This record gives sequence, structure tokens and C-alpha cells, in this order.
Amino acid sequence: MQNATKIGHPCRQCAFYSTSVWKPLQGDAESVAVLKWGFARKELQEGQTLYQQGSQSNGVFCVSKGLMALLTHNENGSSTLLRLAYPGEIIGLSAFLGNRAHQTEAIALLPSRICTVTQRGATRILGANPNVLARLTSRCIDEIDRSHTQIIAHATTSNKLRLKKLMLFLMEKHGEPVGTGFRMRLPLSRSYLADLLGVQPETLSRIIGRLEKEGFFSITGREVFFHDLSMVKKTEGQEQLN
Repeated sequence: MQNATKIGHPCRQCAFYSTSVWKPLQGDAESVAVLKWGFARKELQEGQTLYQQGSQSNGVFCVSKGLMALLTHNENGSSTLLRLAYPGEIIGLSAFLGNRAHQTEAIALLPSRICTVTQRGATRILGANPNVLARLTSRCIDEIDRSHTQIIAHATTSNKLRLKKLMLFLMEKHGEPVGTGFRMRLPLSRSYLADLLGVQPETLSRIIGRLEKEGFFSITGREVFFHDLSMVKKTEGQEQLN
């Protein structure tokens, strides 16, 4: 059996190694060798597709850099953005565990890096390492909980407050300080913003107009400026349902 140190865990230098689903393999030279054999990194340009809806799963994907959009294509030819995936997140997991076709399409919204463990390699590892399976299962449960939280938010929170929270989240991820405020370039289109809120684009435009009049932020194209983030935080929970 090879020495684990000499083989080198391929995720060892990753910023998300401590929570990696593959971390339990450390110290197991044979499993680390299988992981390294099935491991690959892929750079994606903005707009490039990682996998298509309806394609068969060919592995487990971890976002290590950038931003991915998970879309579903509808029968009428339109598409809907279901969620965003940031570095450290696993995508395409349900298709892998269920050995079925992807129910979504994964597209890079920003230049991204994806770490992949092939279907064959990941399957071999799971058969011999229950701790890895447990971590993958936990990620699936997180996804279910996230969907549940979204459903509750749509039913109990106003569109206006949900947009404020979403914009605040995006600002904290992508913004930079400018004087007493913050600015960012939106990493997604207004159409995608509407999808995340579950509203029509016209409704989104009206809500944005209301928030601009109230002075929470100003938007020109994709350029967003928050005059005072504390104003948003102070009003969370104070909005009434529309």
C-alpha cells in the first residue's frame, strides 16, 4: 500500500478542505489513490455549461471558485433560475446518488473552477468509506432544508423584504466599500433575480423602483450602490406582507 503523504490528498490545499466531503479519506492511502485517480479540475468561462439538464450524471462536482447558476428548462422553452452555488458547495449530487439524469443545468455566471470526482471513482470510494457517504447525505439534507426555507419565505415574507435580503446577501458576497456605502456589479441578470424571488420581471422592476425611492440603494444597469447597509438590516422583520 502506498504512503498517504506521498500520494497527497488532492483537496488538501483547498480553502474548503475542513468541510470537504472527501476529507474523511485522509490517512487512507488506498482511498486517496482512488480519489486522485478520479479527480480533475476544470476552469469554466462566464456562460459556459458544466452539465445539461437531461444529461446523465458523470460524477460529483464541487465549486472551488466563481459562481454557478442551477437552471431548469421548462416545456414552453423558457428557463428558471433555481439557485446559486458558491465556492465550497456540491452540485449535481442528487443525480449522482440517484444514478439518474440531471434535473437542472449548471452554468457559470462568473469565471469558475469545478473540482470533479468521476462517477466510477466516487462510487468506489463510497462503497468503502461510510463517512464520505454520511457527508454527501448531509449535503443533500442541507439542500432540502434550503428549499424548505425558501418555500416558507415565499409564503410569509413580502417580496420587498425578500429582495432587500437577497440584495444584501449579494452585496456581502460581491460588493466593495465606497465611502460610507458599498457598491457591486450584479453577477446575474434582473430576469434571474426575478426567478430567485419567484416574481415576474415587471413586479421586480416595481419593487426596485420603490426601494430606490426609499433610498436603500440605486441601480444603473448591473451597477448597484448601497448608501447605508445598516438601513437594510434595521428594517428586516418590520415589513408587512404585500
